[in-house]
Amino acid sequence: MRRLIFAAAAAIAALLPSPGGIAWTQVEESPDGFQAYLRSLRPRALAAGVSGATFDAVIPTLSFNPRVIAFDRSQPGGDPNAPAAAIARFEPYRARHVDADRIGRGRTRYRDLRPRLAAIEARTGVPESIMMAIYGHETGYGTFTGDFDLLRSLGSLAYEGRRRELFSEEFVATLVMLERGIPREQLKGSWAGATGYPQFLPSIYLKLAIDGDGDGRADIWRSETDALASIGNYLSNAGWKPNVPWGVAVRVPAEFDRAGIQPLAASPRCPRVHARHSRWLTVGEWRRLGVVPTGYPVPADGEQATLLEPDGPGATAYLLTGNYRVILDYNCSNFYALSVGLLADAVAR
Repeated sequence: MRRLIFAAAAAIAALLPSPGGIAWTQVEESPDGFQAYLRSLRPRALAAGVSGATFDAVIPTLSFNPRVIAFDRSQPGGDPNAPAAAIARFEPYRARHVDADRIGRGRTRYRDLRPRLAAIEARTGVPESIMMAIYGHETGYGTFTGDFDLLRSLGSLAYEGRRRELFSEEFVATLVMLERGIPREQLKGSWAGATGYPQFLPSIYLKLAIDGDGDGRADIWRSETDALASIGNYLSNAGWKPNVPWGVAVRVPAEFDRAGIQPLAASPRCPRVHARHSRWLTVGEWRRLGVVPTGYPVPADGEQATLLEPDGPGATAYLLTGNYRVILDYNCSNFYALSVGLLADAVAR
């Protein structure tokens, strides 16, 4: 499954300092160079199904957007000279993202959408509450989706070159969406190219967005049902296992020996995120080691789980199943995945 790297970029962008406050040398725009680079993508776009007429009509309308580059370079890892950041605590993040307002609004939307959500869960195997929690995290249940022009943003990021292949692919995918009849004015989103209620990158939209309301279109910008069905389809495609909780809060005994639960191998994807997880043991084995579930629902004793202590020893820890890893596929951040799971549990109560 390809990554949804900037799934929450609209929310992140709203919290970032203005580009003028970012300590980076501005990328100098070369209009001729920018246009020349975009025109070099013509064969690739045509091979993907974009007509020459569409390509030739769109490219001259695009200009380089230095503001997008400033946002990109302010992200963790965007500045290769920046010192390594200390590991933050999860609890302050949880308090901001699993708050009473988000829970309350989620419960309201959950009640309103239950008949449609139940049908989507039956189709995908993904719990209604998980779909709703991702919807809440990504766009505040549809209240903010971003207003950056996707083609201009993705073209600028591709031209800048730090992740040229990724953003060139997404630029071409956006042209394919345009060719398939999605209006240009609807192709808006975050500065990083995430769009619609689920904040899908264009390539993800083309692969996994589905029609949930039966009108023959996968409209993730105006149809909550389509958006939620598409989220469910994404998670199902990523390997969601029906009827298995994402994880559960636990208490770890004070004398617990952590040296014996180190992971056996490094993850090739998001290694820093997965490095914080223990090795896999069954929930029953964790119980026998003295780890006590304090939340609900609790995965079955035979279910494999890893241990994560996001705030270190002595604080709330979590046993996490394979379905937690599926949430990480949507956005590879432990804080994001934990808060999605906790919000889902709170919304469903």
